[in-house]
Amino acid sequence: MRRRSHATYLSVATAAAVLLTVAACGPPNPTGSSKPTGAGSPYGFTAAEQKKDGKLVVWVDSTRLDAAKAYQAAHAGVALDIVTYDGNANGSNTLKTKVQLFNRAGEGWPDVVFTTDNNTASWASQGDDAFVAPLNKGLLDDATLGGFAKGALDVCAVDGTVYCLRNDLAQVVLWYNKKLLDKFGYTLPATWEDYQALGEKVAAEHPGYIVGTAGDAWAPEIYMWGGECPANQVTGAKAITVKATDAKCVRTARMLDKLVANKTMSMLPLFGPDFAKNQGDKVLMLPGPAWYGGAVFQGTLKTPKGELAVGDALHWADQNPPVTGNVGGGTWWLSRHSAQLQAAKDFISWVATADEYQVALSPGYPAFSAAATKWIKKQQDSGYYAGDIAAPITAAAGQVWSGWGSPEFSPEAVWAKTVIPGQTAGKTIESLLPAWQTAIEQQAQVSGYQVTK
Repeated sequence: MRRRSHATYLSVATAAAVLLTVAACGPPNPTGSSKPTGAGSPYGFTAAEQKKDGKLVVWVDSTRLDAAKAYQAAHAGVALDIVTYDGNANGSNTLKTKVQLFNRAGEGWPDVVFTTDNNTASWASQGDDAFVAPLNKGLLDDATLGGFAKGALDVCAVDGTVYCLRNDLAQVVLWYNKKLLDKFGYTLPATWEDYQALGEKVAAEHPGYIVGTAGDAWAPEIYMWGGECPANQVTGAKAITVKATDAKCVRTARMLDKLVANKTMSMLPLFGPDFAKNQGDKVLMLPGPAWYGGAVFQGTLKTPKGELAVGDALHWADQNPPVTGNVGGGTWWLSRHSAQLQAAKDFISWVATADEYQVALSPGYPAFSAAATKWIKKQQDSGYYAGDIAAPITAAAGQVWSGWGSPEFSPEAVWAKTVIPGQTAGKTIESLLPAWQTAIEQQAQVSGYQVTK
C-alpha cells in the first residue's frame, strides 16, 4: 500500500512543501546503465568483500516494521539491526540524500531498504556509485522472480535488469457504499462516462453526497493515470516525454472540474482532519487503490461492516483494453555494498513472499501472486465487505496502465505544488494543465532529463 503507513504514505497532502521526488508506479526505464560489473561476477556487479558474521542492517518505514519483526521471529539465528525511517514518503528524498553521504564517506550503507515509492531504480542503479544491486543477474532465482504479478517488477527494471522486489500492489478500483447505492436506486457505473453522469445525478438528487476526492497529491494517479494521460512517459534513463495537455488529460480534467463544481468531488484532503468529520458518512463512491479498504474505510472513516463493496476499475468507453491507475505500492531494495549478500537476499525474498508476513500481517494487496490469492481470501472471509471483492481487485491488478513513468522526480509532487494551489484559488484543472506541463518539464530538466513535448 502508498502508502505511507498507510498513514505514513498518506500524509502527502500535508507535505506539499517537501514533495520533491515521490514517484508513481509505472513502466521500466527502457535504457540505462549501472555500475560496471566485475569480471566473473556471479551477481552482475562487483560485490563487496563478504563477512561471515555481523548484523544485517535493514531500513523500514513504520508500517513495514512488522515485516522486519516477523522475519526476526522466524529466523532467530539472524542478527538484525532494524532502523525505522520515513520510507522516502511524501517526496522526502531521505534515502537519496543518505546514500550520497554514505558514498562520500565510503561506508554506512544499509544492507536492505524499503521505500514507499518505486522510483529508486531511476537513480540508485546508475553510475559508478550505484547503490542498488541487480536481482536477476544471479542473486535471485527465476522461480522467485516469476512468482510476482505481471508487470509488478517493471517499475524497478532498467534495461531489463530488475532491482527490487515489490511488496504490494496499489491498483485503483471503485469503492462504493452498497447500502447507500441500493437505497438511492443507482446502478454501479462501469465507465468514467457513467461515473460522471451519476455524479451529476447525485448532485441534483442527493446534494452533500460525494463520488470521489480530488484534493490530494495522488489524485492524478487515480484519474490521470487511469485516463492514459501521457504526462510523464520515461523513454530512456535520462529521457522523458511530457504531454500533460494531451486530449486524454483534458477530458479527465473536464470530468473532475464538472464534479468539483457540483460538489460531488471533494476537495478536502482524504487524510486531513476535516474529511472524516464533515464528509465521512457521505461517501457514495470513491475511486482509489486496493489499500483504501483497510486504511480509509475501516481505519479513517470507520465505515460499518456490511456496507462497503468494490466495483471493477473504471475506464473510458473507448479504452481497449481497459486500464486503471495505481497509487503507491512499496518496494524492497538490496544494497550492492552489502557484506552479507546471502543474508540480505534471504531477507528480501522472505518479506516479499512469505505468508507469515504477506498474508498474515501485510495491510496491502501482495505483489507476490501466491500470497495475493490467500490475502484477498482472508479479506473476503472477514465478513466486513458487502459482496465479492476478490474478482474486481484481482482483475485490476493486471490492468494498471504501463504508460505512467517512474522518473527521479514525481509529477504527483509537481501536481501538489502547481495544480492544488490553483484549484484552491478557484481555477479549473483544465486551465491549469499548461502550468502542470511546464512545471513537469522544468523539474525534469533540473533532474537532468532530455524533455520531449
